[in-house]
Amino acid sequence: MVEPYGEKTLFAEAFERVVHALPHEPAFRDVEVVGATVHRHRQSSALHVTVDREGGVDITTCERIAARINAALDAFPDPYTLEVESAGLDRPLTKPSDYDRFAGRDIKIVTTLAIANAKTHRGKLDGVRGTNVILARESGELPIPIAVIKSANLEYDVRADLQRAKQREKNR
Repeated sequence: MVEPYGEKTLFAEAFERVVHALPHEPAFRDVEVVGATVHRHRQSSALHVTVDREGGVDITTCERIAARINAALDAFPDPYTLEVESAGLDRPLTKPSDYDRFAGRDIKIVTTLAIANAKTHRGKLDGVRGTNVILARESGELPIPIAVIKSANLEYDVRADLQRAKQREKNR
């Protein structure tokens, strides 16, 4: 949760509570909150929520989540904008369990320190071993300490997806 100027407002705390509670509500039990931020701009706040679920997130789910958050924040007079979005095809990996969950997928990792003479690394995710994310590359395995990962995202390969679809059609 990002809130410039150091102090959380009651409004920001209420937003954080409702977002944290979403996956525990029966209507949103299959939804994962990937990220949530609050940015204060003068007299208003910009709220942003990124969600995911198995099989992807559709616009109806985003609308239902936005309606739930808006209802929870109705008691506050604070002006705000709210954006709820799917994590998308290039979903960010934000916690250690994500690295095991998406093992076998193509990934891009940006590090804060150079590892193997680079800060950007691409390859197939091979999970977590200890405190390292393992990246399988043509040149071999590359262990990357979780502590130096600045960002990590799935990489969507449209060509591979089209080839899989073509193969499914051929097998019918």
